[in-house]
Amino acid sequence: MLFYASEKYPEEDSYSKYITEHGGSTNAYTSSEDTNYHFDINTDSFYEALDRFAQFFIQPLMSTDATMREIKAVDSEHQNNLLSDSWRMAQLQKHLSREDHPYHKFSTGNMDTLHVRPEENGVDTRSELIKFYDEHYSANIMHLVVYGKENLDKTQGLVEALFQGIRNTNQGIPRFPGQPCTLDHLQVLVKAVPIMQGHELSVSWPVTPSISHYEEAPCRYLGDLIGHEGEGSLFHALKILGWATGLYAGEADWSMEYSFFNVSIDLTDAGHEHMQDILGLLFEYIKVLQQSGVSQWIFDELSAICEAEFHYQAKIDPISYAVDISSNMKIYPTKHWLVGSSLPSKFNPAIVQKVLDELSPNNVRIFWESNKFEGQTDKVEPWYNTAYSLEKITKFTIQEWMQSAPDVNLLLPTPNVFIPTDFSLKDLKDKDIFPVLLRKTSYSRLWYKPDTKFFKPKAYVKMDFNCPLAVSSPDAAVLSDIFVWLLVDYLNEYAYYAQAAGLDYGLSLSDNGFELSLAGFNHKLRILLEAVIQKIAKFEVKPDRFSVIKETVTKAYQNNKFQQPHEQATNYCSLVLQDQIWPWTEELDALSHLEAEDLANFVPMLLSRTFVECYIAGNVEKDEAESMVKHIEDVLFTDSKPICRPLFPSQFLTNRVTELGTGMKHFYYQEGSNSSDENSALVHYIQVHKDEFSMNSKLQLFELIAKQDTFHQLRTIEQLGYITSLSLSNDSGVYGVQFIIQSSVKGPGHIDSRVESLLKDLESKFYNMSDEEFKI
Repeated sequence: MLFYASEKYPEEDSYSKYITEHGGSTNAYTSSEDTNYHFDINTDSFYEALDRFAQFFIQPLMSTDATMREIKAVDSEHQNNLLSDSWRMAQLQKHLSREDHPYHKFSTGNMDTLHVRPEENGVDTRSELIKFYDEHYSANIMHLVVYGKENLDKTQGLVEALFQGIRNTNQGIPRFPGQPCTLDHLQVLVKAVPIMQGHELSVSWPVTPSISHYEEAPCRYLGDLIGHEGEGSLFHALKILGWATGLYAGEADWSMEYSFFNVSIDLTDAGHEHMQDILGLLFEYIKVLQQSGVSQWIFDELSAICEAEFHYQAKIDPISYAVDISSNMKIYPTKHWLVGSSLPSKFNPAIVQKVLDELSPNNVRIFWESNKFEGQTDKVEPWYNTAYSLEKITKFTIQEWMQSAPDVNLLLPTPNVFIPTDFSLKDLKDKDIFPVLLRKTSYSRLWYKPDTKFFKPKAYVKMDFNCPLAVSSPDAAVLSDIFVWLLVDYLNEYAYYAQAAGLDYGLSLSDNGFELSLAGFNHKLRILLEAVIQKIAKFEVKPDRFSVIKETVTKAYQNNKFQQPHEQATNYCSLVLQDQIWPWTEELDALSHLEAEDLANFVPMLLSRTFVECYIAGNVEKDEAESMVKHIEDVLFTDSKPICRPLFPSQFLTNRVTELGTGMKHFYYQEGSNSSDENSALVHYIQVHKDEFSMNSKLQLFELIAKQDTFHQLRTIEQLGYITSLSLSNDSGVYGVQFIIQSSVKGPGHIDSRVESLLKDLESKFYNMSDEEFKI
């Protein structure tokens, strides 16, 4: 509501309009304990933007009409969230807590809470808004970060001049002491029915907030151990048993007063049948941590990794930096505003042990999600209508699960050999501003760009494996997908150490095959690269892992049915426009008939014709870059029994996009795949031109001018839907614009007519725009 208008700038939405038209962006969010408003903008427009920003903390206008429209926007956002499992489960966890604690409350609002109920009780929402503003918006509990190019004295004078009008009513920061959960909400097993296919186990304990001991980092220490994925870890044991495909451990839902430590496990079908064994192994691993004690060397590794990541982090964009620091100012002493919790530095076993002791059977909440619980529940969460059941369990039940769990050798991690120790910068004699073609053979092409600007001991490597067979049919696309999944699966125990040490890697399908990317500290990057290439060269299909991955991929395809309507519409648009993209229904059908033998036969054919397009940038010398690519060629192409051979000249194809005729309109109607979703969506795509510098710039200017008008007219004024956007698209070098609107109040036909009307208005605006307006 504050964004709408102020007494000094009464034109509605003029703040957002000014920001957008001057190259900036603006947003706000509310977390459990604070609200954060932020913007960025071109430097020459900063003063007026800052004045507009300050004014809605000094004399905001909250009109009755705007209030009702914002209530509708909030309700539209809630409608989008109703079928989201993450929102549903978060609210269920809140629901099962003390009713007198703020944590229990419905956290987003809807038409019922903001309009219907207040009206029934004679309460005026706008009056309550103003009352809330008057009670809580006081200068003494607000923090401001201004990030600009002027010197500090000038910036300080600017801030004092513009913000001195904010009232100070000496408000105290609201405090809500005590944990949200009583004994009634602990030692519970909750079974819930999700929207998506799959099974998930989430184990949660109320714990002492780590923020009170951010330099000791107890939850980070324990999360790194329980969430580890190397050999001997809990996840490795569950993976070998075929029971889990993912595990996350760490602090969640934390505040200054309370916190939770969560362990979330993605289960296979077999894992769902062994839930008690999995929980038994989890508590067995916690027992291992109790018996081994808090280790100095493990904390030292954590501290070294955090220190390297902090000191050699990339420059943060100004808006994110300002948001982070303004949040930190409320939490940390002044000396740590810029650092926050980034640098664990105090080894204190007692503090870690205190949190570890809280991860006990006496203190646990277990949330178990599965579609198999449908029809077996007796309760419904009121805000999202999530079906669930609840039963009490005791520590003796958990002890029985521990005793009956498989005998698995659970171990602490080994020392991490990927932690970098050499942060020196290469003596790069070349100062190329743009990537240069450094090497070209019939097998590969290497583009190289030394770091001439950032001077960090990091590198970025991208290898695009062009394999024409990869996406040539729905069957091929699915087999290629499983191939990539299995590569990641086989590498996981080894590569996890690299990722923990700040060396990320990724394998994914691409338009013409698959791609490998590595990014992070360059010191040991070559070691990881060689390990990945070796796995590709020696790839074999393990039937047990194939079965697990096939099950995982099948559920992922099935869950396309539950995508939001705007995501479905965007996918259909891609199907119409792009070559060699297949409907997920066809890929799912192909997947159902595939066996391990099919993949074993497919992969040698997939790799038999390959071209590797390489890009290497950063703290890497020319000869190092060439050596990396030469190694790939030696392993894959020039071995005595080569796995790969060069592409034929006719196989170097450019991706094709359907050309839409000038003046032609094409309508594609598709019924939404989820009958429970009351939202509908429109993608209005306009194809504009092939890649060309001048036209690209003009299209960007069009978007800059039209974006705010689109949002203001279609969302703010007409209230068509919370998801309303105008964006540029680039499909294989063919540029266009697309309007995306999702709505629970109007159908796509009506929405499309409103987009057409908006386009006419924009046309008039452009023709009538003066030279002076255009320059601004």
